[in-house]
Amino acid sequence: MQIFTEPIGSIPRPAELVEGMKAFSSGDINADELDVLFERALRDTIARMEATGSPVITDGEQTKPSFLTYPLHGSKQLDPNGVVIPFADGHTRQLPKLSSGPFRYQVYASNFYRRAASMTSLPVKQAVITASALSLLYPAEGIEGYGRETFIAELCDEHEEDIRGTLAAGAYNVQIDFTEARLSLKLDPTKGLLRSFIDLNNSVLDRLTPLERERVGVHSCPGGDRDSTHSADIPYSELLPMLFGLNATNFYLQYAGEYDKPKVLEVIKDSLRPGQRVFIGVTDVLSPRVETPEEVRDLVLQASEYIPLAQLGTTDDCGFSPFADDLSTSRDIAFEKIRARVEGTRLAEKALERTQVAGV
Repeated sequence: MQIFTEPIGSIPRPAELVEGMKAFSSGDINADELDVLFERALRDTIARMEATGSPVITDGEQTKPSFLTYPLHGSKQLDPNGVVIPFADGHTRQLPKLSSGPFRYQVYASNFYRRAASMTSLPVKQAVITASALSLLYPAEGIEGYGRETFIAELCDEHEEDIRGTLAAGAYNVQIDFTEARLSLKLDPTKGLLRSFIDLNNSVLDRLTPLERERVGVHSCPGGDRDSTHSADIPYSELLPMLFGLNATNFYLQYAGEYDKPKVLEVIKDSLRPGQRVFIGVTDVLSPRVETPEEVRDLVLQASEYIPLAQLGTTDDCGFSPFADDLSTSRDIAFEKIRARVEGTRLAEKALERTQVAGV
């Protein structure tokens, strides 16, 4: 019996890298000096990820300034005064907004994948951002000479290339980060915004072949950042029935940090479609306490009472540091939590095997 287990993506960057990225932005170091820091952080991250026993690893997003805006890093077409996202603890994140067309990615996720894959023999998964998140970069007031319909068409083409190019490069799978899903219900309780997001993302997913979609998943959480969230107060019961309408195979969901776990499992049970697999979060990335493998095991066993084993996997609730400057969680804690997830998942496998043997 095997229960699949995978990380979400980001790992807190070393302090020297965070400071180096700031120094590069202010012109105090050059690109070659920054790349030395990237290389050092990436090699350390991959080595430590391998040491956790994780059968699938990521690059920890060490070289991304942000999980959200990486495709446009360095673009000259951005105005910093875009949509503001408030978090429960009072801090905010502000997106840029597009100032002109055409819309083109400056960097594709396949570049991050190739660099990481050259440093390990383990399968490497790669996170990409949703088309729906990037659609928020188009200003409400519009852009003269560059209509929204044209923007959306170009956005979908670029997003398709981001997914397809990464799969073609050899990634184990591609995870689409859809953290704005839960937030959309806070902004629009009628679910109209969420419905439009899902339709937009499906318009890209529908371009993929069935075999490609088998290697594509969607991650949703309430937006962890600096030990806070932007939408944890929105019940999963409002989101999940629509989320599983996305034409993807794998779904990576926050679970460890949810208060009403039985209710979450009930909704997953009622919403999960044949052929889909749900990876439940078994480590709370917003808590500094490292879960024990036994605690992880118990979460998995609880979930197995609702979700068929063939459709059940484990993951972490969210990335540990989606934005490069987030140092609220230490690297050591992040890797220990991953180790606990891996070991706890193996304990759950053994417990379920014993149960099956006893039942026979």
